[in-house]
Amino acid sequence: MMHLQLITLTGVSIDKDVYELMAPTTAGDIAVFPGHEPLVTMAAPGVLAVRTNKEDKDEKLEYFAVSGGIIEINPKYVRVLVDEADAGSDITEAESTAALNRAMKMRDNATSQVDIEKAVQLITQSQVRLRVADLQRRRRRS
Repeated sequence: MMHLQLITLTGVSIDKDVYELMAPTTAGDIAVFPGHEPLVTMAAPGVLAVRTNKEDKDEKLEYFAVSGGIIEINPKYVRVLVDEADAGSDITEAESTAALNRAMKMRDNATSQVDIEKAVQLITQSQVRLRVADLQRRRRRS
């Protein structure tokens, strides 16, 4: 087991022992297990998946929609520092779809590069939330 801390601007979202962490990085997705080589990398917006016990099947994975940040890995712990992390159980697909539509409209009506970049960031965030909502829905069906 290794210790996982998921820390956001609003506080600690996870602080527990886990067997595996699958995380999005700017270089691609990585899987982290106990004993992993030390590493510090950039977290990318995406889906963070947590397997608490070695024998847990994929249906028991916990999913989080995370924004970009930093991931610090050592053999005995992983610390993920991100602006936002929304648990899959807290995400509503309808709200995420509405947010995506608003962000796309914002992008289409943007008059400056700053507005376009903000809209693209919101689009990415909404797409990640929808992906996590989809994973949660599939998990509930299993």
